[in-house]
This record gives sequence, structure tokens and C-alpha cells, in this order.
Amino acid sequence: MSAHCGPEARTAAGGTRLALVGSPNSGKSTLFNALTGLRTKTGNYPGVTVARYEGVARLGKDEVVVEDLPGTYSLDPISPDEQVVADALDPDHPDIGTPDGILVTIDATTLRRSLGLLAQVMRTGLPICVVLTFRDELTRRGGTLDVPALRRALGVPVVAVTSGSRNDLEQLRATLLDRDAWERPVVPPPTDPSQRRAWVESLLRSADYEVPEVDHRTRRIDAVLLHPLWGTLVFFATMFAFFQVIFTAATPLQDAVQSLFDRLGTLVAENVSNPLLSGFLGNALIGGVGSVLVFLPQIALLFLMISLLEGSGYLSRAAFLMDRLMAKAGLEGRAFVALLSSLACAVPGIMATRSLPSARDRFATMMGAPLMTCSARLTVYVLLTGLLVSPGARVGPFGAQGVVMFALYLVGALSAMATAWVFKRFSSRGGPALPFYMEMPSYRLPRPRAVADSVWSACKGFLHKVGRVILLVTVGLWLLLSLPMHSDAQLRSAGIDPADRTAVSAYEVDHSYAAGIGRAIEPVFEPLGFDWRINIGVLGSLSAREVFVATLGQVAAAQNPDEPAEALTRMTYTDGPHQGEKLFTPATTAALLVFFLYALQCMSTIGVMRRETGSWRWPAIAFGYMFALAWTMAFLTHVVVERLT
Repeated sequence: MSAHCGPEARTAAGGTRLALVGSPNSGKSTLFNALTGLRTKTGNYPGVTVARYEGVARLGKDEVVVEDLPGTYSLDPISPDEQVVADALDPDHPDIGTPDGILVTIDATTLRRSLGLLAQVMRTGLPICVVLTFRDELTRRGGTLDVPALRRALGVPVVAVTSGSRNDLEQLRATLLDRDAWERPVVPPPTDPSQRRAWVESLLRSADYEVPEVDHRTRRIDAVLLHPLWGTLVFFATMFAFFQVIFTAATPLQDAVQSLFDRLGTLVAENVSNPLLSGFLGNALIGGVGSVLVFLPQIALLFLMISLLEGSGYLSRAAFLMDRLMAKAGLEGRAFVALLSSLACAVPGIMATRSLPSARDRFATMMGAPLMTCSARLTVYVLLTGLLVSPGARVGPFGAQGVVMFALYLVGALSAMATAWVFKRFSSRGGPALPFYMEMPSYRLPRPRAVADSVWSACKGFLHKVGRVILLVTVGLWLLLSLPMHSDAQLRSAGIDPADRTAVSAYEVDHSYAAGIGRAIEPVFEPLGFDWRINIGVLGSLSAREVFVATLGQVAAAQNPDEPAEALTRMTYTDGPHQGEKLFTPATTAALLVFFLYALQCMSTIGVMRRETGSWRWPAIAFGYMFALAWTMAFLTHVVVERLT
């Protein structure tokens, strides 16, 4: 099975192709996952599915390619993602093959609105099967619907599917297997809006549809969570607690992983006599890659909490609340969804801008999204925050490390919105000013499997990056840190005892090719307090931000193989006017945090920005303005903190 999504997409091939169409929050992507066994990200707010996904559904001996299209309320597109749906269902489109059939998901609790989209889809003339979702929610809230009567009135197959019901899913599979028997309406729905509304009302009467009552539990909760004042306070309190938990709950697990790698490093030092192999295993793999893997508990915990908030229905409320704040930046709530997606990675965040109807909003949000704190920054933040703030430090009743982390995320979000405001104000790109529309789903308990899938997907993606990009770059950095080799005679002439392994490692690192590269660019970063080791880490982080952590891990492991973590905290300048002074002072560490807060250290983000804008001009501008902003803010931070300490 395969999924088509973005730059690393693979297209499922062969067999009958069915398009999956539905409005946001209609259960479309959940159904896609159930049919294909894939793990497409689902969410209860618009803009989650921003590309075309493909997977293979196995129906006995038969196979069907199912294509999950972006959620849409209409086939009259007002945004790029809705245009994708309209093009995919257009039989006359010259570049896109017409699907063999269409699965349309309609929400039983909002049937009147869902039938409007269905009427448009039915006019394509393609075979259609309607999948009725959330019928259990309809029943719970006192609504009624005669499914067989609805099927007769529509003249197309209608299958009711309840989430988690194997029997309903098997019934749907059987219907898909017998596609040749699908009925078709004798007369297509009308196109005139007033006639279409009358058509919808007649269907509702024929199906004995009773509108469900308002969810009283949801209404009571929303009275607080959607309140302009109390709801905003709850949102910020939730985010604050979010980052407190990242440190308090993940620290024991992180310490356990760190102890494991420390032990492995000791075993390598004691049992591998070949210096080249010992250096590769101890420095490149354990010191470099291992130093990144230590932060896996934080990554898992971050996505666990995001998944819980998303699965409960809270994040759609957050988007609604932030619409007021986004309006200050001249944007709308859909832009918050794109920025929220950037907490995982800026790549899906930039892709999510396709759901914005205004070209100017899309462009402005795209330029601000990389400033949101992504999961790749998390590893750098945790490392540097640990160097800056002691674990026992408190701010009132709260852990100081969690407060710093919350501040970094908050500043990143505010900076993203301020940048979007600037780019929108000075952009010449026009676009329609349309109201922000978002349906609020009922509050639900997050589904354990969906939460587990989300966490596993994030961890797998992190491990995949570690196993490919970070490992490759780390090995390259290890070679630069290990070469040129020095003979015993050269070491003795430099005053180094060849038998002193720690002294030899420190000398070789300080006189390596990497040191030469780092010192060559030292004039650029010296005002920020960075030395050549930090510089080479900043350069390496262009491939992936986590490489910065891996670089410092390698350097520390090379200088003190037995206690690399201790070596990192005790690092000193090896030359220059500050020779012998501590490297990671509060001023330098704070400047590093601010630099990574603003710098665009991600080639993947630059690549997707080029694809979305259709030019290298805007990625170059984004990289340039973010580097200038990062350097300036880091310099100011270094000056201020140095004077305060």
C-alpha cells in the first residue's frame, strides 16, 4: 500500500479508482484509513487533508484504489484545495483521469448541508455510493433517519457506517465489490439554488429526517471554552501546562535513554581497541545519533498531547478563538490551522495554506509558518534549555524549564503572525475577503487507536529522519572532525601524550577540517558568542535542525568519551580573546535559543515553499529575512543577558 502526499509521495497503481469526497469533519479520512489500512492524518478542523492521498483497499481477491481528496463544502472552488476536488471530478479536465466511481461521506447530524454537496457530485454523472457517518451521534442526540428510504429517494446506494463497527465496514466493502450493481438516479438534482433547496427538503421528508438536538454537554463546555476572555485564558493555560508536562513527564525517560547511550559509549571505549572504529562507534553513532535519539520521549509526549487535544474536538475551538487574534494580523482562523500544523513540521503547515481562499493570505501565512516552533526545534530547545536553566529552578510553583519552553513557543507564534502581517501589508497579491466558516464538532473521547497511530507516526518519522538524513550528515561531520590524522610524533611535538586518549581526542578535534571550517565563518557569529564548534553545528543544521544536537554530541564525546554530557557543560573557548572561559554561558546559550527560534534551518521547508510559490525567489527571501532576523535578535539577546548576568 502507498499514499500520495507531497514530495515523498508514491502513487498507488492499477485497478478501479474511487474518489473519496466529503466536507471537513465528515469522517472522510477516517474512512479512508479503515478501508486502506493507511494512517493518513485526520482532524476535526478544515485544512488537514491538503493533498490527494491514494491507498489500495483489498476487497477479497479484488483491489480498488481509493483516493482521499481534500475536504470541501462545495464544488464551486474558492481555494486551491477545493480546486483539487473540482478538477479531480471534472470529466472534461485534460490532465486528470476521471475516477471510476465516487464515495461521498455525509454527516447524519448535518444532513441538510451535506446533501447540498451531494447534489453537485451527483451531477458529474459518475457512479456514486453514499457513506452515511455519525448515525450513532444522530441517535444519541434524539434525531432520526430512515436509511432505506433515503436510499430510495436518492436513487444511489447508501451505506451507514459507524466508527469502529466491523459489520458496517464489511457491508461497505461488499457494496464496493459489487460496483456494477450500483443504482443511478433517473433524474439528476437541479442546478438552480432555489430548486436544489426544494430537492433537499423533499429528500429529508422522504427519509423522515428529524434534526438532532443541540448537544447540551458540548454547549455547556463551549460556554466557557469559546468565551472571548475565559476561553482565551483556558487556551493559554492549556498550552502552558502542555510544556510543563514535556519536561516533568519526559525527563525520567530521557535520563534513562541517556544512561543507556552513556553505558554503550563506555563499552565501546573499553572493548574496541581500533581507534578509527572506536571513534566511529563512540563519536559518530553513539555521540552523534544517540544524542538526538535521547529526545525521542519529548517528541512522543508532544504528539501525544496534540493528538489528545485534536481527538477531543478542542483544537477546532482553539482555531475559532484564534480567529480574533489572527484578525489583528489581517488573517483569519484558517491561517491558524496552517500555523498549528507547523508545530509538527513547517512542510505540512505550508501545504495547509492551500485551504485559504485568499492568495494574499496564503502567501503571508506561508512566509510566517517557518517561525512556528516545529518538532525539529524541540530537540535543540530541550538541550539548550537544560544548559541554561537548572532542572530544579522554579518560577513560583512552576518549573523554570517549562516556562522557558512555553515562552519560546509563544514568541515563535507571535513572530509568525507579525511576519504574516508585514508580508500581507506589503504584498501585491490580491484575493477575495471571505468570512471564516468552521463547524464545531461535538466533544468526544479521543479514540485510543487514533492517538496511538498519531504518536507512532510522529516517532517513526523522527526515527526515519535520524536513520537517513541525520546519520548521513553525522558520519560526514565525524570525518571532518577526525581528519587529518596525526602521528604520535606530531602529537608529542604539540605537547600531547599519545597514551592520553582524552587529550588526543581533544587535540585532534581542535585541529580538524571541521575546526577549520568553523573558524573560517567565525567572524559572522563571533558577536553572538559562538565558537567554531557551535558554527559547524549551525552549518550542519541546514540539513536538519537535529544535526546541531548531533554535532555537539560528537564534539563532547570526542573530548570526553566517558562523560560526554559533562564535557558539554564544561566546554571552554579553545582560542581567541575568551580562551579558557566557559563556552555555554547564559548569554551565549540564550543567543543560541533565539537564533534557532528565528533561523530557517530546514532545506525541506525551502523546497516545499519553492513548490507552492512556483519560484526560488520567495524561498530565498524567506531564508534571507529569517537569517537576518535570527542574527539580529540573537545579538541583542546576547548583549542584554550578558549585562544582566
